[in-house]
Order: sequence, then C-alpha cells, then structure tokens
Amino acid sequence: MMFEIIDKKAVMDVRERVAKGEHPRREILNFIKAAPIGTIFEIHLPHRGEPLIATLQSFGMNVIVNEIDPMHFRLMAVKLGEF
Repeated sequence: MMFEIIDKKAVMDVRERVAKGEHPRREILNFIKAAPIGTIFEIHLPHRGEPLIATLQSFGMNVIVNEIDPMHFRLMAVKLGEF
C-alpha cells in the first residue's frame, strides 16, 4: 500500500483492503508515525474503526469521524507532535 502526503494532507482509502479481509492498521500507524508534524490524515474505512480511533487518541490526536455512506466512514486527524 502506498501512501503519500500532498500539501500536508494524507488520504488513505483502505476500504477495499479491509473488505478483502486484510488488516492494514500497522501500515497506517507506521505511516502516521513517520509523517511530519502538522500532517492532516484522512482515512477511509468500511466501518467505524474503533480500535484505530482509540490508538490515534492515545497518540494525543483528536479524531473526527464522519459516516459518508453505509460501509464508508472517514476519520480525520492532525498529527500535533511526535509519538
């Protein structure tokens, strides 16, 4: 999976991978850890992603969750410091 940051924003759509039974959580977290402070993350999931939300919150990130459609949730968070 390839993630990139464009204008301080990283969009990660992992809905298809999760639907196939994959669990890209570690890849998402590693990318967030390596990203510069101030990066805005937009993560698209087929479900609410409570474990990922809890982990991001444990890093001190505020997470906003929007239900776009059934089976399409968007998590938004900003990296404010190193962790």
